[in-house]
Amino acid sequence: MLDDDQKSLFMAWLQEHSSAVMKVARAYTLTSEECQDLAQEILLQAWQSLAKFERKSAPATWFYRVALQTAMNWQRKDKPRRSLQKPLLEVQTISDSNFGIQQVQQQEVVDQLYKAISQLPKADAALVLLYLDEMSYREMSEVLGISESNVGVKLNRAKKALNELMKGASDEH
Repeated sequence: MLDDDQKSLFMAWLQEHSSAVMKVARAYTLTSEECQDLAQEILLQAWQSLAKFERKSAPATWFYRVALQTAMNWQRKDKPRRSLQKPLLEVQTISDSNFGIQQVQQQEVVDQLYKAISQLPKADAALVLLYLDEMSYREMSEVLGISESNVGVKLNRAKKALNELMKGASDEH
C-alpha cells in the first residue's frame, strides 16, 4: 500500500499529466467509451507502478511510459474488470451548440488527426503523441527506450505516413 506522501504525489502528477493520459487514450481508441476505459486502465497502472518509480527519469517521462505501454497492451486486459472501474477522468465531448463554426471546424481537424494517429502502427502513434506534446528527442528516447537518432528516423517516417493519412481524410470531405 502506498503511504500518504505517495498518494499526494500521485494526485499532483494526475493533475499535471491528465491531459497526456487523455491524449494517449484517445489516440489508441475509436469510441469515447473505449477512451474512458483506456484512460482508467492507464491511471490504474500508474497507481500500481508508483511504488516502483525510482526517480531516474522525469515524472512526465515515467507517466508517458506507463501510459503508452498500457495503451499498447490494453486490449488484452479482461473487459469485466474494466467495466467495474469508476471514472477518475471524464472524457469531454464537444457539442456543436456550445461552439462557433471555427471551433467546430478545428475540432473536426483534431478528430481527423486522432483518427489518423490511430491508424498508424502503435510505436509510430506513440512517437507522434510525444512529438505533439513537444517532447525533445532525448525525452522521447527515454520514454520509448530507443536511441535519439532512431527517434529522428522513426518520427520522420511517422510524420510522412500521418501526412498521407490526413490528406486521404481531407480528400474524403
